[in-house]
Amino acid sequence: MPRLKKIGILAVFCLSLVACQGGVPKEALELSPESLQQRQMQTRRFDTKDETKLLVSGSQVLQDLGFTIEDSETKLGVIAGSKDRDATEVGQVIGAVLLTLLTKQAQAYDDKQKIRVSLITRPVSSKETLVRVTFQRVVWDTQGKVSKTEPLNDPGLYQEFFSKLSQSVFLTANEI
Repeated sequence: MPRLKKIGILAVFCLSLVACQGGVPKEALELSPESLQQRQMQTRRFDTKDETKLLVSGSQVLQDLGFTIEDSETKLGVIAGSKDRDATEVGQVIGAVLLTLLTKQAQAYDDKQKIRVSLITRPVSSKETLVRVTFQRVVWDTQGKVSKTEPLNDPGLYQEFFSKLSQSVFLTANEI
């Protein structure tokens, strides 16, 4: 029994040493300088407290843009969706063909992608609600491996979405 007790004490001691050295690095919780700009690009304020109408308008715009709504929770103010698109780029294909000829090994190139979207509403006052939308994409190559996972940060994409959302909110509010 004393041997088991020593082993137990040694195990607790080793675990406490490991626990002391761990922790979250300080930089893991720091925001990048671009994060404020991205959040501003992804967010708009609407003069309504009716989150449901904003969510309905948002889902209509997303469907018009070709997205399939996968998840929706009106009480939480969340919509998530996706759409599949071709990711083939001529330059990549030419490069892969040339490398295949040189190395006699098949080279992969980007083949397909899934574009994901999430839309979140948040009331900020009795008269206003914030809407934040984010777009991301996952790209698979011809060998079925993920080659890219990245946010889509094109300002034009967000401007187009919010322009269409504003129009949809107007039409929904006026029952047109």
